Amino acid sequence: AAAAVPGYSPGFKKPPAMLRLKRKRQRRSEPPTAAAAAPSPCGAAPRPPPARRNPFSCLDNAPRAAELRERGRRELRAAGGPLAAPFWQVGGRFLNYRPGSFCDLHLPVLIPNIPSSPRNEFPADWSIKTRLLFMSSQPFTWAEHLKAQEEAQGFAQHCRATETNLPQCVQEPKMSTELRCAFQQSLIYWLHPSLPWLQLFPRIGAERKIAGKASPWSQDEALQQVLMSEWSVSFTSLYNLLKAKLCPYFYVCTYQFTVLFRAAGLAGSDVITAVISPTTRGLREAMRSEGIEFSLPLVEESRIRKRKNSEMNMETEVVHSPEVGKSTEDGEEPPPTDDDEESFSWLEEMGVQDKVKKPDAISIKLRKEKNEVQMDHKPESVALVKGTNTFTLLNFLINCKSLVAATGPQAGLPPTLLSPIAFRGATMQTLKARSINAKARAHLSYKDIFSLEIIGPVMPHSLHSLTMLLKSAQGGAFSAVLYSHEPTAVFNIGLDDASTALNKEAVCKDPSKCGLHPKTLDQLSQFSTLGKSSIRFLEMKDYVYTWKS
Repeated sequence: AAAAVPGYSPGFKKPPAMLRLKRKRQRRSEPPTAAAAAPSPCGAAPRPPPARRNPFSCLDNAPRAAELRERGRRELRAAGGPLAAPFWQVGGRFLNYRPGSFCDLHLPVLIPNIPSSPRNEFPADWSIKTRLLFMSSQPFTWAEHLKAQEEAQGFAQHCRATETNLPQCVQEPKMSTELRCAFQQSLIYWLHPSLPWLQLFPRIGAERKIAGKASPWSQDEALQQVLMSEWSVSFTSLYNLLKAKLCPYFYVCTYQFTVLFRAAGLAGSDVITAVISPTTRGLREAMRSEGIEFSLPLVEESRIRKRKNSEMNMETEVVHSPEVGKSTEDGEEPPPTDDDEESFSWLEEMGVQDKVKKPDAISIKLRKEKNEVQMDHKPESVALVKGTNTFTLLNFLINCKSLVAATGPQAGLPPTLLSPIAFRGATMQTLKARSINAKARAHLSYKDIFSLEIIGPVMPHSLHSLTMLLKSAQGGAFSAVLYSHEPTAVFNIGLDDASTALNKEAVCKDPSKCGLHPKTLDQLSQFSTLGKSSIRFLEMKDYVYTWKS
């Protein structure tokens, strides 16, 4: 039966006869071109056929190079920037470059939001940075090839919490031993556990980087218990240091969420705070069952905003509605506006309570549960724990079985603890730093661009310490592109509790106690102003900061 079907090709190994016949007819109907009719000269190789156009490209939508340059100029004019500005002043998306490479500044760039007003200090950014890229017109040779003695001195200064105060402008940065030692000091952080063959930060979405690496604990329950026991000791040690104001803050990085513990006196709070992001409904229910009191700041902020908008709309209706205006003059109150779905008294006042079907208690509960599930794994799910509840949270995390992955590449691996100071079971680590030289096109010439790249878990104190060093070493003129670990950007939310007043006595002013520079500590003690965003671009001109988030 299959052979009787015309044009049928068994197994689809050959094209059907119908398609072959159609192609032959098309070739015969095409007129022969002059190039095809003319014989090729003797001994000459035939010319290759013209390159095929990409069938998925659209000629109408394909911008040309001139159009791209003109679009870039229009964007720069709209942003108020000069046409020939160096790319470290333009901001936006930074082009990854290598030594000796050339960056075309005339291509369109992504202009960020409007920069902030110039200030002497930038706000504290509690997000963890994965990469910093500092750029300047002056070289970063002072950060290259540290001597063994300078490296050892930097380690000693960190362990002893030595305060380094540099002049406003270092005349010869490369020859300044004090600057180079302070640079080494600013790169140090503490980590637990320490497994050199594994990248332990970030942990969220790290399955691909950890997959295939040796993990003898994944199938050994006894070894998993030993690792978790040591981790619990280190975690408890960190919290005790935090409670004694000997540690300013630390991070707990799990494969699902990250927790930021902050000491009393930081971020405008006079009590210990813990911020968790992202969370899920299951995690929040487990915390409630353990008696942990917490709030959802972004959810509460959204409710307040909606309530204010509804009140404004009601006021507008009161002004424009004659019936409502009449009842108001008679002393009667307008229909109440309540965000609670269980209150439907306003339907009775309108006389439509029998015409509108009211949802039952089960429907209301299901709707609330749906709203809770929809915000899972999103910034809006950030949870805030305060005061003595942070100790309950500590015990909850130690005993939480879902804290460690049961399957996958991260199975049995305890969460990562990151701290600016030493704690029990911690290992000293250093951020990776390298200087890069490149050239950027400006009109018809090229300019030398110098950059300093920092890679690793850059915590808030390291960012501030590095900017203080660059302020003196680069003559008060540099810029930086900051790459944040996105789940931690929401840590910049403000503590909106009016009763949480900053107690100046709670801030540890002695650097020998908490291990931070006094200026860094002063910055971290301020109220958070970035909201759920983080600083993406930072620039200093004439010793004044501007930033974009």
